[in-house]
Formats: sequence, C-alpha cells, structure tokens
Amino acid sequence: MAGRAGGRRYWLLKSEPEACSFRDLLAAPRRRTAWDGVRNYQARNLLRDEVRAGDFALFYHSGTKLPGVAGIARIARGAEPDPTQFDPDSERFDPKSSRSDPTWVQVVVEAVQEFPTFVPLDLLRRQPALAGMALLRRGQRLSVQPVTEKEWRSILALGGIDARRS
Repeated sequence: MAGRAGGRRYWLLKSEPEACSFRDLLAAPRRRTAWDGVRNYQARNLLRDEVRAGDFALFYHSGTKLPGVAGIARIARGAEPDPTQFDPDSERFDPKSSRSDPTWVQVVVEAVQEFPTFVPLDLLRRQPALAGMALLRRGQRLSVQPVTEKEWRSILALGGIDARRS
C-alpha cells in the first residue's frame, strides 16, 4: 500500500526521457500531460483502482544510461480510458479493447517541482532507509509503484527538497 499523509498517497511513475522527460512535463501546457501507454495489467490495476487525483508521484527516468528520480509530479486527473488503445495508427493500439469496456487507462500528471539534485538509481540503492522499496526489488519492472511516506521523504531529501514542506 502506498504511503498516506492526510489521505495522500505516494507513487513512483517511470517514464523514458525520450518519450517524456521531467523537463518535457515542465514545458507542457499547464505543466500537464497524459501518462498513457501502460500495457501491464498489474500497473493498469494500480492506476485504475488505487491512484487518485491529488496523489503525488516521484517522476523516474527509466530506460536510460543514468536512471533516477528527476522530480515531483501530482496526479491531476485519475484513471480514464487511454485513447491510444483505440487508435489503429498507434503502436499502443489494442484491437481487443472496446470503447464500451476499455482495457487500458491513463492518468494526467502535472509537474510540481524538479529536484535541485537528480537522484540516480545507484544512490537510491545505497540508502538503508530504502532497502525495502519496490523499485529496488529484483525483477521489479512496473511503471507505477507505491512509495511509502518514509521512502518519499528520504528521496525528497536526497533530491534537495525539504521533506517537511512537501
């Protein structure tokens, strides 16, 4: 279960920087973009059933030479059908999905703050406070993962943000 503070939950969202980096998110209109293209049932279930508008997320750059946490995002809109599943011209098209019973969902994320200091994966691995974090478990590849409040505060501190103010 993701960490809660006054009903708030925390998540880690993975994005390949070539597809959408944190700076791309900062530059997007209203600093928002649809976080779509999830095609893993476990990740879809988290987005659909657990992630809510108002939750916060660590924006993680994956699939790069230097993976790590780049900043903080907020879930601006909760789960809604991912339109790419219906587009036959999209690489994310799913011919088995129907508009009446969509298989895949997306959320809308909004940039909150870029970390003053990028937090690379190798630094995360060296933190005793993060030893049980889902991201650091062997074989963990989900693009959306719960983060406890303790993990959240530890990572914010590593990124140069005063966790008491978040």
